[in-house]
Order: sequence, then structure tokens, then C-alpha cells
Amino acid sequence: MDTQNLKAFRAVAEQASFSAAAQQLHLTQPAVSKRIAALEQQLGCRLFDRIGRRTALTEAGRALLPRAQHILREVADTRRLIADLAGSVSGRLHLATSHHIGLHRLPAVLRRFARRYPAVTLDLDFLDSEKAYDAVLQGQVELAVVTLGPDAESALLSHTIWSDPLAFVCATDHPLRLCEAVTLADLSRYPAILPEAATYTTALVKSLFDAQQLPLRLSMATNYLETIKMMVSIGLGWSVLPTTIIDGQLTTLDLAGLTRQLGCIYHRERSLSNAATAFLRLLKET
Repeated sequence: MDTQNLKAFRAVAEQASFSAAAQQLHLTQPAVSKRIAALEQQLGCRLFDRIGRRTALTEAGRALLPRAQHILREVADTRRLIADLAGSVSGRLHLATSHHIGLHRLPAVLRRFARRYPAVTLDLDFLDSEKAYDAVLQGQVELAVVTLGPDAESALLSHTIWSDPLAFVCATDHPLRLCEAVTLADLSRYPAILPEAATYTTALVKSLFDAQQLPLRLSMATNYLETIKMMVSIGLGWSVLPTTIIDGQLTTLDLAGLTRQLGCIYHRERSLSNAATAFLRLLKET
């Protein structure tokens, strides 16, 4: 099977759209359709049902997808292994990171890496930490720099790089700022603006409220911390934010904060490329 056809199939399956797959692959939509048609002709079956604008895998497509992903991973790993035998740090390094880490922690590391290893092409995806975990597990990215989860995933190896202290904050004119000693009971009276419930950060906060059997009034949820900061600053609720982004727009509440760990993860069964090994070494140096 032609790997280019398999890449097109994987992209359409993951994006559920021929046009989105074309954008991801930097191809025209007719070119993607042609590759899918060639693969369907070779296999003698339809791989997608096209109903209006909706694209869904057929039963044959669902059976092919994990095998196509495996074949493409094996091909990429083989190419990388052969290239690494020369000992050079080159090729493509596919990374994933969260928006917060990408904006506030990684720029200096990326700049140093790009200057030290100009022969490496960086392919950087911005994903929520939880989605980045899945991308590493599925072999879609080689490394991810994320908020480390409380439960270790047995298939992954992780290295803590930074401790990220969090503080409870509100607007400078919020009623909570008048409390001399803020308690969780005080917070429970007002709406909170936090990342989505499935995130590690919100799970940390919720565990505190659950321990005291207090309600956590989530009024809005977004995983973009800069957006949360803005909404808190205009008085829409309180939140928990990294101390690195707190400024004069917010009031830090006199309440013991939390600390989460930020670090790098990669698959236990996957040997790292020379580029990934060099990037991990640079991360540890920070």
C-alpha cells in the first residue's frame, strides 16, 4: 500500500472532513480525494460514507484505521532509525504542548534548540494537556510538554521540568478582596471560572472543595488561561491561575495555593530520535 494514500486516509479519518484533511496535508481537496479513491480501488471497498458535508468511516474504514496508523508509525520509525545511525541531529521533531506552556515556558528552550540544531525541523502542535497525552499514546507526536497528570500512565515515561505554583485570584473590585482570611467556604458563594472539568487543574481544585463537602460553582469553563485571566479581571468570577501570569489586573487571595507539575512525556516503547533526545536534554538543563 502507498504510504501517501494511507496518510490521506488517516487525515480524513481523524478530521472527519476531506477539506480539513487537505489543509492538514497541504494538498488540494481533489488530490486527497484521488488518493482515497486509489486506496479504495486497491482494497476493493469503500472506506468512507459521504452524506452531505458529513464524512464517516465505513466498517472497512474502521478496521483499516488502526492498521494504517501502525504502518505509518513503523515507516516513520524506520526512517528515523536509519537517519539516526549517522549520529547527526536532524530531520523532523514532532512536539505537542499546551498553549500556556508554549507561551510562557517553552520559547527560550525552542530558541536555544533551533539555534543549536538548525538541521531539525520543528513541528509543534498546540493541544490541551489531556489531548497531548493521547497523541503520545497513539504515536502521533514523539514528545509532549504538558501538565503532568496525577496518575502515571504505564505506557508513558515522564520527566518533571518545572513546578508551576497556582494562586486563587479575583478582580481588584470583587467582594472577595475584602475578606481578611479567605476560606473555601467564602469561595463557594461565588462563581468560579476554571478550565474544563476533565483537566488536571480543575480536578485539583474540585478535590479541595469535595474534601470539605462544599459546592464548586462553575459558571464558565475554558482551557485558555489568558481568557480566564481576562474574565476574572472584569469580575465574572474567581479562579486559580499560575503565578507567572498574575499582574495588577488581579487580586491574589489570602488562601493557600496549589502547585502542579509541568514536564515532558514520551512513549515507553518508542526509542527517541536523536532530535528528541537532544530536545529532552535541553529541557532538563532548564
